[in-house]
Amino acid sequence: MTPPADSAPAQRHERILILDFGSQVTQLIARRLRETGVYCEIWPFNAAPEARIRAFAPKGIILSGGPASVTEGESPRAPEYVFASGLPVLGICYGQQTLAHQLGGTVEGGHAREFGRAFIDVTGDCAITQGVWAKGAREQVWMSHGDRITQLPPGFRVVASSEGAPFALIADDARHYYGTMFHPEVVHTPHGAQLLKNFTHLVCGCTGDWTMGAFRAEMVQKIRAQVGGGRVVCGLSGGVDSSVAAVLIHEAIGDQLTCIYVDHGLMRSGESEQVVATFRDRFNIRLIHRDASDLFLGQLSGVTDPEQKRKIIGRLFIEVFEEEQNKLGGADFLAQGTLYPDVIESVSATGGPSVTIKSHHNVGGLPEGMRMTLVEPLRELFKDEVRALGRELAIPEAIVGRHPFPGPGLAIRIPGEVTRDTADLLRRVDSIYLEEIRTAGLYDAIWQAFAVLLPVRTVGVMGDGRTYDQACALRAVTSTDGMTADVYPFSMEFLSRVANRIVNEVRGINRVTYDITSKPPGTIEWE
Repeated sequence: MTPPADSAPAQRHERILILDFGSQVTQLIARRLRETGVYCEIWPFNAAPEARIRAFAPKGIILSGGPASVTEGESPRAPEYVFASGLPVLGICYGQQTLAHQLGGTVEGGHAREFGRAFIDVTGDCAITQGVWAKGAREQVWMSHGDRITQLPPGFRVVASSEGAPFALIADDARHYYGTMFHPEVVHTPHGAQLLKNFTHLVCGCTGDWTMGAFRAEMVQKIRAQVGGGRVVCGLSGGVDSSVAAVLIHEAIGDQLTCIYVDHGLMRSGESEQVVATFRDRFNIRLIHRDASDLFLGQLSGVTDPEQKRKIIGRLFIEVFEEEQNKLGGADFLAQGTLYPDVIESVSATGGPSVTIKSHHNVGGLPEGMRMTLVEPLRELFKDEVRALGRELAIPEAIVGRHPFPGPGLAIRIPGEVTRDTADLLRRVDSIYLEEIRTAGLYDAIWQAFAVLLPVRTVGVMGDGRTYDQACALRAVTSTDGMTADVYPFSMEFLSRVANRIVNEVRGINRVTYDITSKPPGTIEWE
C-alpha cells in the first residue's frame, strides 16, 4: 500500500505552523485557527528542519504546550530557526517557557502550581489583546502548569499576571513575540479564540482565505492530477467521512470511481436503503451493494467478547471488500476518509505509544496485500470541516449531520452474543429513541445518541400479566471532539415519553434506563 505524498494546499493560502510539544489540547489550537479561515498544520517540534519550514512558508509560528519541564536537561526545544526566521511567534504554556528560556529568560520549578480555572489581572496591552482585554480588567483563563517564568528575556514586558504566574502574558512587540502561560485554545478561556485571531490576523497579517469552496475546487484538481486515468475503489460505510470523500472524488473523476458498500447486517433502521438511494440514485455513483449479513451474523454466533467481535467484523469486512474489488478486475487507487486528527496522532510529538482503551471503531484495517495507492482527500480536514464540505457538495443533511456511528455497528451496542433477533430488537428501540429526539428538535444539540440492548432480563407487569423480558439503556452525550463527553440533560418528561413508547411498541423490552456517565470515567460506547 503506497501512501500519498505529503502535500499542503495551494501555495496562495496563508498558513500558520503549530509546533507540537505533546499537549493534549494542541489540536484545539488548529481548530480555533481554522474557524477563523486560517489554514494551519501541526508538526512535531522535532520534525521541523529549516528547509521544511521555509518550504511551508508560514506567516507565523505557534509553540504548543506540553508535559515536559524546561528545567530538565533533555526537555524539548523549539528549532533555532523559529527565532532566526523573523516570523511572529506565540508560545503557549510550555511553548512560552521554552521561548523565554531560549531567548535568555529564566524558568524555575517548585513555585505555585495552577491547574484549571484561574483569573489574571491585565496590567498592560499588546497586539493580541487589542479589542479583547482592556488594561485594568480581571479575566478568566485556564491554566495547567507547574513551572513558571521568573525572569523575562530581554525585550519582553508583562501584559497580564496571576497569583501563580506573574508573567501570565508577555510581549515583545518589536520582534512580534508573545507568550501565554494559560491556554487560549480551550473553551474555559472565554476570550481565547479572539486572542488567537488577533495573533493570526493583526500580528501575522492573515486575512482568512481558507474556505471550503476553495478547498473543494483545489482538491478536485489535485485528485485528477493524482489519479489520471486510473481506477479508484472506495469502501463506503454511509458515515460522514467516507460519504464526503466519495462524492468529492466522484466530482473529480466520475465513473473512474466505484464504491463498495458492505452491509454487515448491523446498521440502524433504514440506513442501508438510505446509502444506496443517496449514492446510486442521487449522485449517480457506481455502487456495489453487498448484503453479507448472513456471513457476519453467522460468524458472530456464540461470541461475547467485544474485542473478538471487532476482530471478526474487521476481518470479514476486508475479505468481502477484496472479493468485490477482485470482481471489478482490480483498481489502481483505494480511497479512504482519513481525517487530519488521524494524521496528527500517527506522528506524535513524543513518538511514544498511547494507552489502548479499546480497538478503534472503524471497521477493519487495510488489506496488506492490496497494492494500491491511497487517495485521501480529507486528510487536511477536521471533522467539522468535513461536515462543512459535505454541505458544500449538497450531500443530504441526514448524512452530513449524522451522529458518529461505530464501524462494527450495533454489534458493540449489544453486550453479549449478537444475533439477528437481538439486532432487530435493538434497531426498533433505537429507531423510536432517535425519532423522539428529532421530533423534539434536539438531534443537532447532541453529539451522539443511541440505545444499548442489555444482556439481562427483568420482571415486569403489563396488563394483569407478568413479563420477563430484556432491558435497554439509552445514551446521549454532548461533546466537541469525542475526547471528553457529558451526559445530555433530557427532561424527565422526555425520558418518560420515550420509555413509554419503547415498552409499549417493542415486544421483548420491559425496562428502560438512562446512562448518565460522563467520559471520563466512562467511554461513549459501551463496548
